[in-house]
Amino acid sequence: MSATDDGGNARRGLSGWLDRLRGPLAAGGDAVTDSAQGEGAAEGALLDAVVSGLPDPVVALEEDGRVISFNAGAAALAPALRRGDLASIALRMPELNEAIRTARATGKAQRIEFSARIPSIRWPEAFVAPIAISGRSGVVVITVHDLTPIHRVEAMRADFVANVSHELRTPLAALTGFIETLQGPARDDPAARERFLGIMRDQAWRMARLIDDLLSLSRIELRAHQRPDKPVDLVPIVRQIADGLQTLARDRGVTVDVDAPPEPLMVLGDRDELIRLFENLIENGLKYGASGKRVEIKFARTTAPDGKAEARVAVRDFGPGIAAEHLPRLTERFYRVDVGESRAQGGTGLGLALVKHILNRHHGRLTIDSKIGEGATFTVRIPLS
Repeated sequence: MSATDDGGNARRGLSGWLDRLRGPLAAGGDAVTDSAQGEGAAEGALLDAVVSGLPDPVVALEEDGRVISFNAGAAALAPALRRGDLASIALRMPELNEAIRTARATGKAQRIEFSARIPSIRWPEAFVAPIAISGRSGVVVITVHDLTPIHRVEAMRADFVANVSHELRTPLAALTGFIETLQGPARDDPAARERFLGIMRDQAWRMARLIDDLLSLSRIELRAHQRPDKPVDLVPIVRQIADGLQTLARDRGVTVDVDAPPEPLMVLGDRDELIRLFENLIENGLKYGASGKRVEIKFARTTAPDGKAEARVAVRDFGPGIAAEHLPRLTERFYRVDVGESRAQGGTGLGLALVKHILNRHHGRLTIDSKIGEGATFTVRIPLS
């Protein structure tokens, strides 16, 4: 359902409630005809009951623009709201005040979107509707719906498309350039041809890995709310990955030490996803921490803050380390500490984003500790089954 549909439903629901109030309010007026003050109190109490029960911020105004009623959501949005005060004093939003004037002048509901930057930037949507209630004329009801999550998702989508386009454009440009060179100046140069074909192969592999990571990320996100329910032992998974990366370790001159416990560490997990998770972490240690010549992998049973038992697997390298300002952003898509180094190592910028999403699905956590010159430790925590 679109944001407009949500807001429209909220406005129509509120209008329906107030329309149904007309009868009770009128009846209430007949029942207490001995006192106009009593009638007003009954109407006000019933209106307050309806407004306070609505989930979105709602404000009801008199014909002169003074506040009749508002709920907790409206108070959070505009803390200066006071019953009996002019709404324009508290609602310091020119677009909203203009919509109130227009609705009152035309008798037609108004819909607007605007931005508010205090305390943080938000994108609310407001419906301003004139409502006829017995005993009152010119009443205007404002309903506000927060579109901030939708705007943020749209911004993330735009950034994601831009990043993917950029990541694909670079190897495609390289391939195009080498093809043109092979068709032209290097047509009859066997040595150049072999060198260029090797570079083209690497660029094609880079694109294939990027697409594979994107597809994996998409599959994991589709199943984000389906927690795995099969018991899996983490120890043989990590051993299998460490053994499989021995060729890379030898090429980089790095030793991999696995300090595994004799007993199993059973968690509820997706075996393929856990293999992908630890493969990313161990491979990163071998590539970016190669200067330290050693990668250590340690297991432990620990207790989570909620008191439940969990498995802990720490992957530590002894490389150059990572500056503190980069640590909070390492699991963002396409975030790199050193763009050139990452691309030289064949990285796509999605490895740690995959790790984060896999752990979210497994109800696990990732912590990263690092200091410049002292290497980095990536610690995975997953609840024990």
